[in-house]
Amino acid sequence: MKFLFASDSFKGTLSSEEINRLLSEAAGEVFPGCECRGLLLADGGEGTLEAVLDAAGGTRFSRKVKGPLFEPVQAFYGILKNGEAVIEMAAASGLPLVPPEKRDPLLTTTYGTGELILDALERGCRRISVAIGGSATNDGGMGAMAALGIRFLDRDGKELPGRGQDLERTADIDLSGLHPAVKETEFTVMCDVKNPLLGPEGATYTFGGQKGADKAMQDRLEAGMEKFCRVMKEKTGKDVSETPGAGAAGGLGGALMAFLPARMRSGVDTVLDLIGFDGLLKDASLVVTGEGNMDWQSAFGKVPYGVGMRCKKAGIPAVAIVGGMGEGAESLYRYGIESVISTVCRPMSLEEALADAEGLYRSAARRLFLLLRAGMQMKP
Repeated sequence: MKFLFASDSFKGTLSSEEINRLLSEAAGEVFPGCECRGLLLADGGEGTLEAVLDAAGGTRFSRKVKGPLFEPVQAFYGILKNGEAVIEMAAASGLPLVPPEKRDPLLTTTYGTGELILDALERGCRRISVAIGGSATNDGGMGAMAALGIRFLDRDGKELPGRGQDLERTADIDLSGLHPAVKETEFTVMCDVKNPLLGPEGATYTFGGQKGADKAMQDRLEAGMEKFCRVMKEKTGKDVSETPGAGAAGGLGGALMAFLPARMRSGVDTVLDLIGFDGLLKDASLVVTGEGNMDWQSAFGKVPYGVGMRCKKAGIPAVAIVGGMGEGAESLYRYGIESVISTVCRPMSLEEALADAEGLYRSAARRLFLLLRAGMQMKP
């Protein structure tokens, strides 16, 4: 019996590594002598770099860059054994880097993410994947592009640093200083959202509130983003305002596609390819995946969806253990997930569930493997 564990973390409670340990303990108790292999997984957001380095191997590099408020932060990225760089924008421009009382997307920037890309280019990387989940920014990607040598100018020809409030001031874009290695490099954007750059489902109105923007600020940022899009189209010939994923990370997705240009890919699919997931499936008897909360959104690029689809194609059964099930969770049954087990096994508050996350998960894992053993004992 060979089990493969490929779960996302339960954010704020259990890491993928802890989940793998709990699953291995439960599987060994019910199926003595079984083989267990646990993977760290993420969908393009926080934890993506660690997941890829753990499975594929490589070197982690650290560099001091400008954080979301232009303050110095010690960020990091990885270079895999094949020379490909994996950059997690949250490491340089992520929301957790900004204290709640200072969150203001008019002031935040993706400049530090651009500095990480620049460092990878100067180390000779010519394949770069950028995971763009968890940003604190709504600057249209100006900051990151400025770090790579593009100059954004106001109507007086003054260079703009690349903050959210600079969108409305952009009158011209000078592309002549873009780092020459960009033309030789293949860029992939790892993203699990399909939001366009503009409109009610775009970068500002969908994600601006969680980054600190009230309604008036959102209206101002949206107007600025519209102007920025017009100038960007004039200079690059590309209109990414309605491109799915362009609104990710406050518009960084759109900038990466327009200026570099990068191709957009599902974050979880990119991670699964980087770690060689399909090859790991070949000898598996069962795959156990999961996430903190499963609902209808899980079918749009989350870890259980990506894992389930790969398992379905390979003919390997997959089941999920989740912290909770919301509306539409059953839709995952169409995408390779055979069954879903919730860790919550009795009436309890959210606070209770979070406080006892490990115990509840251990119980759910044991129930899963006991049920599998019972299924194997059924008579035809």
